[in-house]
Amino acid sequence: MFEPKQLQEVAEGRKAYEAAVAKALTKGPERKENFTTGGGIPLKRTYTPEDVDSVDYTKDLGFPGVYPFTRGVQPTMYRGRFWTMRQYAGFATAEDSNKRYRYLLSQGTTGLSVAFDLPTQIGYDSDDPMAVGECGKVGVAVDSLADAEILFGGIPLDKVSTSMTINAPASVLLSMYIAVAEKQGVPMKALSGTIQNDILKEYIARGTYIFPPKPSMRLITNIFKFCSENIPKWNTISISGYHIREAGSTAIQEVAFTLADGIAYVEAAMKSGQDPNVFGKRLSFFFNAHNDFLEEVAKFRAARKVWARIMKERFGVTEKSAQMLRFHTQTAGCTLTAQQAENNIVRVAVQTMAAVCGGTQSLHTNSLDEALALPTDKSVRIALRTQQIVAYESGVTNVVDPLAGSYAIEALTKQIEEGAWEYIKKIDELGGMMTAIEKGYPQKHIQDAAYDYQKSIESGDRTIVGVNKFHIDEDMSERKLLKVDASVGVNQIKKLREMKEKRDNVRVKTTLDAVREGAKGEANLMPLILDAVHAYATEGEICGVLREVFGEYKENVVL
Repeated sequence: MFEPKQLQEVAEGRKAYEAAVAKALTKGPERKENFTTGGGIPLKRTYTPEDVDSVDYTKDLGFPGVYPFTRGVQPTMYRGRFWTMRQYAGFATAEDSNKRYRYLLSQGTTGLSVAFDLPTQIGYDSDDPMAVGECGKVGVAVDSLADAEILFGGIPLDKVSTSMTINAPASVLLSMYIAVAEKQGVPMKALSGTIQNDILKEYIARGTYIFPPKPSMRLITNIFKFCSENIPKWNTISISGYHIREAGSTAIQEVAFTLADGIAYVEAAMKSGQDPNVFGKRLSFFFNAHNDFLEEVAKFRAARKVWARIMKERFGVTEKSAQMLRFHTQTAGCTLTAQQAENNIVRVAVQTMAAVCGGTQSLHTNSLDEALALPTDKSVRIALRTQQIVAYESGVTNVVDPLAGSYAIEALTKQIEEGAWEYIKKIDELGGMMTAIEKGYPQKHIQDAAYDYQKSIESGDRTIVGVNKFHIDEDMSERKLLKVDASVGVNQIKKLREMKEKRDNVRVKTTLDAVREGAKGEANLMPLILDAVHAYATEGEICGVLREVFGEYKENVVL
């Protein structure tokens, strides 16, 4: 990017600078011996044109909205419109969560993001013995279409974009959403939103899986095809690096393992006869916004570039919109502290700024009290206001890719890109991500990174304000926290049993039998599951039938 004469002048200037640094160090040392990013990338004292000399502007960066999309997927980015402001929410009953959604929409959210309770995430009804004590605790309990009707009641689904964090039973919950919309008079083609539908990261980092990899991939590609034909504005998967990072990965690993998962999904869909130029337009991604501001901005930029190259060079994708990496971001839950919880407001603000400067399309900001409990109305409002202040008051949204050209940002972007390619190459050598997961390759690397990070906190090498430094005495009992009463489970079970008594159980059995036979064959299961949902078959019943045919996944523990 620079003329040889200019670089020579910089090199000479650097010598003088280093001499000045050496003199300054005789008067006092720097804060610590090693400066690294949160992900462990060594940082130079200062960056110069020498550090970005190998960067070719046209090839490596280009302009926003132009391949390889390093600088953003849209030409005008937030000068056109802001990112979708979501708040991940769901707790207790469908009635309680619907009230929270209406509150958030009244406060300015522009999209819903649904959190389901643990039994729902792993395909059990609220009255299942496996659900005891968990109903409505970490999200909303949704057993059937009857719950979904309440959950989205009064919310115009043709006007609101909805994201659902659900994976193994994604086909069932998407079917419920479609059925609710139809009851509102909203056709499938008018719906917009995202289903997470990413099972590989469940095997790697999160654990809410049900079925083994092969049938799980079948369900995912069934959704790809069904949505391509019926719900053209729906993002059929949210390939998630968020949970990989929450499990302890570095930023480079987050990019590498997420995009390697993406490669596996594209290959599976193509093997089933689908065109990546079509389904590739509706692939979306989900990343973490961690504390290290510079590294996070560089991470998002590098991820866009690597994915564009994968789609174009590896899969021969020619459609521009199918080459783009579009992503949702959530601020880092693992960085929230129970100690001095108000400090989390500042952490989330820094992470929000990183996501925005990195060019996110959608954002959820965590609430200050989420290290202790589900968020209250007040804390979730503060989290939403954080997004709105960055959007309307900070000024960073007025320039596309505002940190482009920073020597440090460009150098870090290139380092993260190169590091991600190294991991992807290794995964290819192992035989792809499915084989790598079976061998425990990503799991082992994440575990090692998490261990190193925790050691750095316990040794004091890494400061976490209020945790290992700057302590205060606090009375935690004075905090007003949101608590889900045990009666929620009792009432949900009662409601579920009453629904089962009123429905047409002959029709339910017929539709479940059809799902069973379809699972034994090669049919696309989405229409069959949608029929069962319309009949008010429960999620647990549908997943139970699929368990019979597909079996259940058993984790390969890697130490």
